[in-house]
Amino acid sequence: MNKRIILLAIVFLSTLFYVNAQSEFGIKGGLSYNSNGEYKEFTSEVTNIYKNEGKGKSGFNIGFYGKLDLGPIYLRPELVYTKTTSEYVLNTGNTEDYKLSKLDVPVLVGLKLIGPLNIFAGPAFQYILNNDLKGLEFQSIKNDFTVGVNIGASIELGKLGIDVRYERGLSSNEASWTNAGDTFTLDSRPEQIIFSLSYRLSNKKK
Repeated sequence: MNKRIILLAIVFLSTLFYVNAQSEFGIKGGLSYNSNGEYKEFTSEVTNIYKNEGKGKSGFNIGFYGKLDLGPIYLRPELVYTKTTSEYVLNTGNTEDYKLSKLDVPVLVGLKLIGPLNIFAGPAFQYILNNDLKGLEFQSIKNDFTVGVNIGASIELGKLGIDVRYERGLSSNEASWTNAGDTFTLDSRPEQIIFSLSYRLSNKKK
């Protein structure tokens, strides 16, 4: 296993154990609507095959979270596996899916508003696990470790939580493929609207 994945997991679990001693932790999962960027560069041969555009499709995420209450604000680290898909159109009219899977570690700072309503924002540290575009041979990705941002709102109903958030990759990142000796590069930064449900496993500490 890559050392960076181990490091991310250790950082999250250490934070989670601390948070559990102070507040709560739980599980979460959900669906997303996502897209990736346009082609950054390509040869004339590839241009004749692929249009320079992408269409967002649904994805999913599943993971764990911790939450440390600090009065009207809170700290919420998460460890989440995410799978996204974007659709690219061939000039022939056919389509191919670009699939990306990654490990996310958002570190969110939230503000409690009225009743069960909260807002939150924070960085999301991302490790790219896999890139796949059917029919093409994957060559390389510029950075497998990147940084993004999450911003959103949530409602807490007992042990259940519902949140919607916007995620955007901040670090410039490019993935490259080859096709019959030709190479093209795609901006792999994700852009997502994410809907999630969470369930608190621990009792809130007083």
